[in-house]
Amino acid sequence: GSELGNWALGHWTEEGFDLFENFPDLTSPLWAAEERQLVPHRFPGHHIPIPEHYLQEDAAVAVETRAIVAWMEKNPFVLGANLQGGEKLVSFPFDAARPHSETPAAPHPLDEDEDGERPEVHETPDHAVFRWLAISYASAHLTMTETFRGGCHTQDVTDAMGIVQGAKWRPRAGSMNDFSYLHTNCLELSIYLGCDKFPHESELQQEWENNKESLLTFMEQTHRGIKGLVTDQQGEPIANATIVVGGIKHSVRTAGNGDYWRILNPGEYRVSARAEGYNPSTKTCSVFYDIGATQCNFVLARSNWKRIREIMAMNGNRPIRRVVPGRPMTLRERLRLRQRL
Repeated sequence: GSELGNWALGHWTEEGFDLFENFPDLTSPLWAAEERQLVPHRFPGHHIPIPEHYLQEDAAVAVETRAIVAWMEKNPFVLGANLQGGEKLVSFPFDAARPHSETPAAPHPLDEDEDGERPEVHETPDHAVFRWLAISYASAHLTMTETFRGGCHTQDVTDAMGIVQGAKWRPRAGSMNDFSYLHTNCLELSIYLGCDKFPHESELQQEWENNKESLLTFMEQTHRGIKGLVTDQQGEPIANATIVVGGIKHSVRTAGNGDYWRILNPGEYRVSARAEGYNPSTKTCSVFYDIGATQCNFVLARSNWKRIREIMAMNGNRPIRRVVPGRPMTLRERLRLRQRL
């Protein structure tokens, strides 16, 4: 097929699934919780759990999607890209607009919806980082930023930069990019390699040359930001510790060996490491323009709260009655005290 063919050709699996949009919609519950001011105290703003109905055997979920979700949960990916065709640009999250926005059936420049109203576009807390990652690919591509002739099928929607936020261009819920950002540590983008979705064999070499340097530059961005280890005072790694960057309301977690990676733009950041049963630790970490992540390690001391919770659990999570000196204990109080001891 040529670029004049149907853009949707080959877009769905034989079972009728669009794999890219087959992931759990985590943006809608997040925004609903934000409106009720439940984030982050009652509802997490990161590593949002998968809804139970999505995990059921009879859920409308492709086997490929289930495999990808399991793969992403097993490996602590830092940066990801899904490669698509039929357009020539880089799209970054959020892909979903606010729930009242309707999802278009085909890609087109999204200035207004059918009712003449602009959809509400919600930027991620890592909007600046996503823009940098998208630009790193588009700027190294041989032709992606040459938009003077317009886009592939319509006028240019990227402001001559070759990048666009998904919700501004083609809003859709349940995308792989949004799921990856809200459920894992991974920052994921969609890279549309070229206008011709099915290039002829004779054109493949040029397509490779167009994208080769971009792919290498994009992969290098995993080394931009901070990285390190989170351990206790005995040097033992702490898994699932939360790394909080001041000013960015989105956190990552440490892997099984206590290591973490956090992609950040150049600047100075106040970074905290927090874990259940430990006192948090905060330090200043600087990110420089040169490629190479800044080492930023944390050592956490055990908190008394862990012992307090253990004592409360022994007491059935009921308040422990204070024994007043000089007042004789009742038989019931004496038995409870004996049990605790």
